[in-house]
Amino acid sequence: MTVHQNLIAGEWTGTNAAENINPSDTNEVVGLYAQASAEDAKAAIAAAKAAFPAWSRSGIWERHVILKKAGDEIMARKDELGALLAREEGKTLPEAIGETIRAAQIFEFFAGEALRLAGEVIPSVRPNIGVEITREPLGVIGIITPWNFPIAIPAWKIAPALCYGNTVVFKPADLVPGCSWAIADILHRAGLPKGVLNLVMGKGSVVGQAMLDSPDISGITFTGSTGTGRRVATSSIEHNRKFQLEMGGKNPMVVLDDAELTVAVEAAANSGFFSTGQRCTASSRLIVTEGIHDRFVAALTEKLKTIVVDHAMKPGTHIGPVVDARQLQTDTDYIKIGKDEGAKLAFGGELVSRDTPGFYLQPTLFTEATNQMRISREEIFGPVVSVIRVKDYDEALATANDTPFGLSAGIATTSLKHATHFKRNSEAGMVMVNLPTAGVDFHVPFGGRKGSSYGPREQGKYAAEFYTTVKTAYTLA
Repeated sequence: MTVHQNLIAGEWTGTNAAENINPSDTNEVVGLYAQASAEDAKAAIAAAKAAFPAWSRSGIWERHVILKKAGDEIMARKDELGALLAREEGKTLPEAIGETIRAAQIFEFFAGEALRLAGEVIPSVRPNIGVEITREPLGVIGIITPWNFPIAIPAWKIAPALCYGNTVVFKPADLVPGCSWAIADILHRAGLPKGVLNLVMGKGSVVGQAMLDSPDISGITFTGSTGTGRRVATSSIEHNRKFQLEMGGKNPMVVLDDAELTVAVEAAANSGFFSTGQRCTASSRLIVTEGIHDRFVAALTEKLKTIVVDHAMKPGTHIGPVVDARQLQTDTDYIKIGKDEGAKLAFGGELVSRDTPGFYLQPTLFTEATNQMRISREEIFGPVVSVIRVKDYDEALATANDTPFGLSAGIATTSLKHATHFKRNSEAGMVMVNLPTAGVDFHVPFGGRKGSSYGPREQGKYAAEFYTTVKTAYTLA
């Protein structure tokens, strides 16, 4: 089997490889992917630093053409790349193809942004002096991405980094190197100069640490666990480096008495269980008022009975496997914790067997939970959801905001008054009304508050806030 190598200074290199295993069928090796050393990471950083002066001054048309080519190829290969994604991460094939399309759209968007770079020319308060305000690229950007969106998240970090004239050292999650390698290969063939994009696959403790230790990285954008995010922040402060963090979530969905039951159930099921609950925007806390509680729980339980858990590539599958054995163990540990805490296991919670060996877990619903239980406070990152009963809207809002996280929040209601109040008073970076909390557009800002995020927002034109630095220049007329 061919080894997919690292890309350093425009050259494919590396023979020490690890197997990429299919979580839907642990007997299948998706591919062999090189494992970079700390020295490889240092070489990639040096290559990015050497390439920065020329790339940062490259023409906007050159950047546009390369990003457009990449987006076009990803879109043309959406079925192939979607299948790769489904095989390595366990996301169902329709979801995987949808994520691939989104990655293509992101590259398309930032290809356009390359042609929309702008600044300001304004008069000084002093006579005969002009002021120019421009944005310039930051430098070498370190990109560290998670396993749950293996093509979309790399796209929404790499595309703006390149669009604004930065060079990149990219370390994907070691569980899902396939889609990241494909993006690097596509951009390489699209015409990126040597060293502008460097791919170093491997362990975070090796490759990631080398990136954190380097004084030559000007900014790090990270999506992953809260603990690792803190390490990124600490090292970045030591190096006076710009950093951007997207971390955990314990997202609430409020269901009020006046909610349309079908809408509420569909939104809750999608938010909490699809993508196997492995989304930072997933709703793992359903906060339900007394008047609709019993009907909602009954309807949601019936909905869960119809959800098919099976091989990600199999037609008719709604939810694929958990990503790996370690995450499956985490999920089952939290199911035991929920029982021990006194929550009622209303549905699921069991491992299931299928035609192929994989990490299959039933969608799991707890009722009679409180907001102080660990299953309601800590991010599980699996298809495990708790229902918390509250008296009214005021208690629902207070409960929703009572969390160390603040990424996404939702409400199901037909009341304009309550919807408007919730949008204004929810302590989350993104708010959904009568929609799943998971599911955002590529051209608008993404990010949260409190322990969920730090730094400028990602995606859309707001990405410029992280990937550029502002310069103010004065000229005597």
